[in-house]
Amino acid sequence: MKKTKSLAGLSCAAILAAVAVSGPSAAADSKLDKLKAQGFARVVIANEPPFTSVSADGKVSGASPDVAREIFKRLGVADVVASISEYGAMIPGLQAGRFDVITAGLFMKPQRCAAVTYSEPMLCDAEAFLLKKGNPKGYQTFADIAKDPTGTIGVPGGGGEEKMALAAGVPRERVTLIPDGQSGLKMLQDGRIDVYSLPVLSINDLFKKASDPNLEVVAPVQGTQVQCDGAAFNKGDEALRDAFDVELAKMKKSGEFAKIIEPYGFSAAAAMSTSREKLCASQ
Repeated sequence: MKKTKSLAGLSCAAILAAVAVSGPSAAADSKLDKLKAQGFARVVIANEPPFTSVSADGKVSGASPDVAREIFKRLGVADVVASISEYGAMIPGLQAGRFDVITAGLFMKPQRCAAVTYSEPMLCDAEAFLLKKGNPKGYQTFADIAKDPTGTIGVPGGGGEEKMALAAGVPRERVTLIPDGQSGLKMLQDGRIDVYSLPVLSINDLFKKASDPNLEVVAPVQGTQVQCDGAAFNKGDEALRDAFDVELAKMKKSGEFAKIIEPYGFSAAAAMSTSREKLCASQ
């Protein structure tokens, strides 16, 4: 009679080796299979053109979702379905399983890199101010706002601009968290804030659409660095992230990446000039 093996007949080392080979990697691989089966990936965005946007008919576009949509198609996932969120709620939502990936211009920072697993860089930009024509208070830096006893600034909640303002010494009570670009524009026009801060391309898009001769843009904000985002996946989804990176690298090499993002104003060369490793290590 042929003998069968059981876990009881294996050594502790053999059991651990079997789990190491089949456990985590198999679970990670199954994530892509799950997305293929359901026919879509759940992405989260901020509705901040040109990084991300949602049209009146509900169609999701913008540079980041467009790249993600194309990559997921190449991976056998037919489409992306988007939810809109403030930046500060994106990583908690991802960790809670409400989304499969963040495609929202969420710039890489060491703290974020510790919480999620990023793809290689996709979109790069600097910081900008939108303020009243003539820049009456002479703001060129976040520190300038801090030094002005009455200076106020509007920023997206949980975004890098909030952290930059606070780090520069702007008191919390003079930093207003704003849910979207139109709200920020209205608050600035009504005099409820002195400055609205977003990445350069986002501010320029808002400024162009506003067509308000009483406003102007200061860009880039002095003392700030060029930053880059990537698609952000949950810890444990490294196999899915790696598959995403393979297709992203192919698109960068072929020029298709540039064809998608450069009409939005982004530079493919900027994204290709750095890496996830460098960005996650920088402050």
